[in-house]
Amino acid sequence: MTYRLAPIDKGSFAAEREDDFTVIGSVVQRSDALGHVTGRTEFFEDVAPRGMLHLKMHRSARHHARIRSVDLTGALEVPGVTRILTHADIPNNIYTPLKLIGVGPDDEPILAVDKVRYLGEPICAVVAESEAAALEGAARIRVEYEDLPAVFDVEEALAEGAPLVNEYHGRNFFTYEGHHCRRIRFGDVEQAFGQADHVFEWRYESAPIEQAPTETTGCVVVPQADGRLRIHSDTQACFFTLDNTALILQTPFNKLRVVGGTVGGGFGGKVDVVVEPVACVAAMVTDRPVKFVYNRYEEMQVSSPRAAERIYIKDAVMNDGRIIGRKVTLYVDSGAYARHTPYGTTKAAAHLPGPYSIPNVWADCHCVFTNRTPSSAMRGFGVTIGDFALESQMDRVARALSMDPLQLRLINAYRDGDLKAHRKVAEGTALVEVIQKAAEMSGHELPEAYRRMSSTTREGL
Repeated sequence: MTYRLAPIDKGSFAAEREDDFTVIGSVVQRSDALGHVTGRTEFFEDVAPRGMLHLKMHRSARHHARIRSVDLTGALEVPGVTRILTHADIPNNIYTPLKLIGVGPDDEPILAVDKVRYLGEPICAVVAESEAAALEGAARIRVEYEDLPAVFDVEEALAEGAPLVNEYHGRNFFTYEGHHCRRIRFGDVEQAFGQADHVFEWRYESAPIEQAPTETTGCVVVPQADGRLRIHSDTQACFFTLDNTALILQTPFNKLRVVGGTVGGGFGGKVDVVVEPVACVAAMVTDRPVKFVYNRYEEMQVSSPRAAERIYIKDAVMNDGRIIGRKVTLYVDSGAYARHTPYGTTKAAAHLPGPYSIPNVWADCHCVFTNRTPSSAMRGFGVTIGDFALESQMDRVARALSMDPLQLRLINAYRDGDLKAHRKVAEGTALVEVIQKAAEMSGHELPEAYRRMSSTTREGL
């Protein structure tokens, strides 16, 4: 398995480069390729300790409901079922993964307590001698629900009178330092709209996107003779998983050992700490190894996808293509719980208004709770969909002005020394040179004035 990369362009920013590269422009074999193709690569499911039990979940059949009763009788009668865990068995049942960096409140049960907030939320964990017995036991659990109204649209969730999704927050949005959203206030956008030759506004939207790894989420937990737990996991973040699991178990960090290894695809989808804590509890109460792994249906239904987003962008534009004001309203669908979405929403706000020097910027970025599967990380989350919307906006503005879309970008591209909307001075921008090189390589003609532009000066604008 090899990759041939394009030769490096040493002409741009030569003074900032070192010329001792040995990889770029050459053929390089991946360090893990031989293990993959020969079958020697080890994954967490290659761990099969003697006496291993299997854990499967009974999950919510409702989007939003109170739990009136849970009947375990049928499940306990299944041959091979050794234990059924409920919320009462989890030492610290309510958590949020970002508490490690001081982001709260705790807002998500490991196992549901008195209410479910999305379809597929875990209620009980069945531990059995075989996977088949665990599945049958989970299927035989009977839950009596009192249905509650659900909300699935971000703007409807913020409307007055909408069903309250998450009581731990008390409102259907995440609060940032006392504010209802992440905000940017730079200049005066309303004045810009009043001065503009044109005002353009469009809406952009994305659906949730599942990471769809070849290997589904899972772990194997093995009790050790010294009282520690050895956790074989396909987590993308071993220490993040260890620390969060320890907080949930209310145990010292050194009582856990996370053994990582090759992750069979993750793309951000394996940073939520969702399987390890309950598997650890099962191993502790049975004193036997326990395996908990999602089947493909669970991976698609309940693992955290990239959040759905809705973005409104309104631009104040002059006839010559200068954008003098940009107003952005962003709604990020966190699903029923926070997980990593407050961080993703912050990243989105930090990326606005894109790589452009716009003197007046206003943005409200909402992290919204709905009765959908909790969303989380996926490859550049918070930035990826925003980039799609921002660059689509630039293309549409160019078409509306009958301008070349690259020329529009060159006019508005930020330069070194520009003050960004977050009041940080831009440096090492290079966008102008990247656009010029892309035009050259694609045969896209640029007038001489645009070819002379530079990221280090605003001359010629």
